[in-house]
Amino acid sequence: MTSARRTPRDGDTPRDTTRDTPRAGHRRVRAARKPVIAGLAATTALVGAWYATAGAATAPTLTPATTAVPLAAKFPYLSAGYNNTREWTRTATAAAPNGTLRVAWPASDGIHVTPLTSAGKRSGTDTVVKGAKEVGGLVAHNDGFALLTRVTDTNTWKETAAAIVRYTNGKQTFRTKLTGTASHDTSPTLDGQLTWNGKKYGAYFVVHGAGGFADGHFGDKLSYVGAKGAKLSRGWGWGCSHNEGVALHAETTGDFTSLCFDDWRSGLFVSTGIGAPDVAPVVQREQCWAGYCGGTFASRTGDLVKSSTGRYATAFASRGAASAKKNPDDSSGRGWTVKPKTSTHQVAVAFLKNRNSGPGKAIYLTNAPGTEHVDVHVAPYGKNRLLVSWESLKNAKCASGTCTGTFTGTHFRLIDWNGRFQSADKVVSARITGDIAVQKDGTLTWAYVPVTPSYTKPLTGASPTSTSLRIARLTP
Repeated sequence: MTSARRTPRDGDTPRDTTRDTPRAGHRRVRAARKPVIAGLAATTALVGAWYATAGAATAPTLTPATTAVPLAAKFPYLSAGYNNTREWTRTATAAAPNGTLRVAWPASDGIHVTPLTSAGKRSGTDTVVKGAKEVGGLVAHNDGFALLTRVTDTNTWKETAAAIVRYTNGKQTFRTKLTGTASHDTSPTLDGQLTWNGKKYGAYFVVHGAGGFADGHFGDKLSYVGAKGAKLSRGWGWGCSHNEGVALHAETTGDFTSLCFDDWRSGLFVSTGIGAPDVAPVVQREQCWAGYCGGTFASRTGDLVKSSTGRYATAFASRGAASAKKNPDDSSGRGWTVKPKTSTHQVAVAFLKNRNSGPGKAIYLTNAPGTEHVDVHVAPYGKNRLLVSWESLKNAKCASGTCTGTFTGTHFRLIDWNGRFQSADKVVSARITGDIAVQKDGTLTWAYVPVTPSYTKPLTGASPTSTSLRIARLTP
């Protein structure tokens, strides 16, 4: 997947003329946020307390059932991140109202969307979205799907445009471009999210300025599109500066809830309804520039989960903040300098009380400075718990914000909506490599390539390929 990579730090306003040109073969930077550590000793004690009261016999097994699905084309399942860090190529799994599933994955001939039964078995041939370059988000409908992706375009940078493509009963019904000459933007990489509230789509993704006030810089864009492909009002054309990843949750009314990672203000911010100007509430400050943050939603870190009471949870890989202060050398007054606590990333969870507010202190699920934690995800588990997952790399060696190490497993851990442990740490063979579908009965379903991960060295050549996926299902 072709992506753009940025310089370590430059401003992102009309006052700054420094350009951020994309380089083929590298992803743009990834992001995380500022951790305020809630003591690991306390959370460890909570685990003991849970087992003491619940008893080992009632502990959930957290073992997914898996089904093999053969693919009609080769799937290049690795991507080169910043510093060529090995990353899983994103897949997206989505559930339709009638219970059927769709899985989107890239191949050389376009994006394949594979139909599945509610049990995770193939139910028909793939729909191939020709000319599409990236899985940026997927919505499953009873009669088809909508895909956020990138398509060819004509612009200053010779880069792709972001687009929503809708298929109904196997045929394309609309293809709406979300960037272009009139809006002075492109999208060489999406790092995006696509959501649907039953009436309209919300597409949140990275943009590259192509003319206008933001020429040459990276930001983010939120676009709303109607059921028939018409562009709607609200959203914004330029939000979080040097955006490094986004999260989006559809709401029945009002603005969709959103988070963005910003390397200038340096951290994770609530951008709901406002883009991300200086007033955006802080979720966490973190050293985010040049790929130092822990990854982008939903391919590399976290997601945005809503509770029945209207609270939100997000999980991410975090290096912490030993200090965070405004950068005196930044005349705009927006820049921040953050010094990380550790060279490796730990697993953190933050809770938002509503769609417009930042959280209290983040809660850390790990505290192992010699171990790198990657591919962090969170999903609802039943009515009142959350499943947090991550991969661990022992003997981590870190440079320029990225780490290599020896893969030691995919970890599952249950927590409640206060961050308290509800299960022991469970190491499983399945991996999560993108969006997770939540079915009507609460079953979590996702797709992954059945290979053993290797993070001992960067990815410098072409990605290996697979001709099969495994569909994992975990029922609370």
